[in-house]
Amino acid sequence: MANTYSSLFYHLVFSTKERRRFLKPDIERRIWDFIGGIARHNGLTPIRVGGADDHIHALLLAPPKYSVSQIAKIMKADSSRWIKREFGQESFSWQDGYAAFSVSKRTVPKVKQYIESQRVHHGRMSFGNEYRRLLDLHEVDLGDERFLLG
Repeated sequence: MANTYSSLFYHLVFSTKERRRFLKPDIERRIWDFIGGIARHNGLTPIRVGGADDHIHALLLAPPKYSVSQIAKIMKADSSRWIKREFGQESFSWQDGYAAFSVSKRTVPKVKQYIESQRVHHGRMSFGNEYRRLLDLHEVDLGDERFLLG
């Protein structure tokens, strides 16, 4: 085969360190837009970035040159540096880990809607419960739950 073809959609989820409630409605749009810009700058296509006070969801289309761990590292490191500088939050950081799920093209609209409705969704469910539910839905072995939410 002479060419490489791919359609790699990923849904990344990660929280602020210790689930600090920093991502407030008055600044979230700037943060989501900046994270989308990080994606574009690195050759990724941001489909939807969103979240709630203590976590983020990013639905991305990625070229095959990146592993999921590389994508998470880029998104978290660059946004963390910017948030520290932009908002004077030197103590800001993301949790050490992340969750990543592959998404089929057919499911992209549903995941996009899910990310768009995060504020409403979290009026009914905590991030911890959502995280467990997503991991269960994707049949991810949780292992030792003491390390689940870092």
